[in-house]
Amino acid sequence: MSEPAAEPRAEGRLRGAWTGVLRGAARVDDVTPADRDRAVDALRAFAVVAVVLGNWMVTALVADGQDGLRTASPLHYMSWLAPISWVFQTFAVLFLVGGHLATRSHASARARGMTYRQWLLSRLSHLFKPVAAVLTLWTVTSVLLLISGTDMDTVHTLLELALSPLCLVLVLAALTAVTPLLLTLNPLWPLAVVLHVDLLRFGLGGPPWLGWVNVAAGWLVPYTLGAAWTRGELERRRAGWILLTGGAAATAALVAWASYPAAMAGVPGAGISNLAPPTLAAVTFGLAQCGLALLLRGPLRRAMRRPLAWAAVALLNLSAITLFLWHQTALMATTATGLTAGHLPGLHTLPDHLVWVAARLAWLPLFTLALALCWTTFRGCEQGPRRSTRRRSRVVRSHPAARGSDAKEHHHA
Repeated sequence: MSEPAAEPRAEGRLRGAWTGVLRGAARVDDVTPADRDRAVDALRAFAVVAVVLGNWMVTALVADGQDGLRTASPLHYMSWLAPISWVFQTFAVLFLVGGHLATRSHASARARGMTYRQWLLSRLSHLFKPVAAVLTLWTVTSVLLLISGTDMDTVHTLLELALSPLCLVLVLAALTAVTPLLLTLNPLWPLAVVLHVDLLRFGLGGPPWLGWVNVAAGWLVPYTLGAAWTRGELERRRAGWILLTGGAAATAALVAWASYPAAMAGVPGAGISNLAPPTLAAVTFGLAQCGLALLLRGPLRRAMRRPLAWAAVALLNLSAITLFLWHQTALMATTATGLTAGHLPGLHTLPDHLVWVAARLAWLPLFTLALALCWTTFRGCEQGPRRSTRRRSRVVRSHPAARGSDAKEHHHA
């Protein structure tokens, strides 16, 4: 007799919860200024999610006989999976948005009489608080692992993977610091540097270390495209189509006739990596991605008019840096925990078969849960102290997605 009565109550609770979600989304939508370019937030959110999912799919921690761990990639054993990296390697979009927001922020700060030092400290403090948390935890973890007898190679593997997201954040911080010098820089200049570096490295037998010049020059290309966006030079759809078609054609030519790897992600054991350091192929591929991002601005603006979609994007942007910095830690925490049950397929096994891909897809929900735990623990480093329950409806107001132009840019460092 009690079961039929329980069903309507459960249905009522679900309906009430969904109504609460819709009301919360409507509040976030209401407090967002009408002149907010929501497409910028959407591009940043989608790019971060793509990088997280892509890294989870192409990064394997293989357990050897002594329970040590080493990195491997399904792209090494199944090179035909390279298109996965074309979809999920979206670093260029992150730098495009970063350059756009930084140059817009700098112009706003100058208009308000803010000094360069004040502006830079404001932006970098937002970046480096989450970074400090990652460095602190992994310093302690490394010491504990070494004390417990974990071999040095395994500790090095874990550290390299955990700290790899920091490289991108540090490059973004460096480019932010020199933003005033980049306000009018034509993207063709850093692109020319990348071209000549690769010619020296691969064509004339130059030293391999020369490639690290491209860490700055390569990401300068989309960053300065972001500055051009701020200047209003990329508003016409023609600019997006030129970047998309030209970048895609150049990338295809480099892969087909210049022996660049097809995978746009790092592949352990490969002779040449398109990302470590960035190659000309990675940069031209990034141009194509930036072109596509510019073309998607209109559809994204229309999609973000829906309160639920906009609330999800705004909330994700609140913790974008935290999610990016901790996603590899979430993968490793799940992998280490799973070792207690043996060598599990898709988690500790060699990624050399489609069975591994299917198994890895099944692990993604657990990676997401581990990342959610990291987010719960460390989001305060990015968001600041939690507000009271009565003020949670002000999530967008406390996040620059809905405040004035100066606050908007501050968050989007």
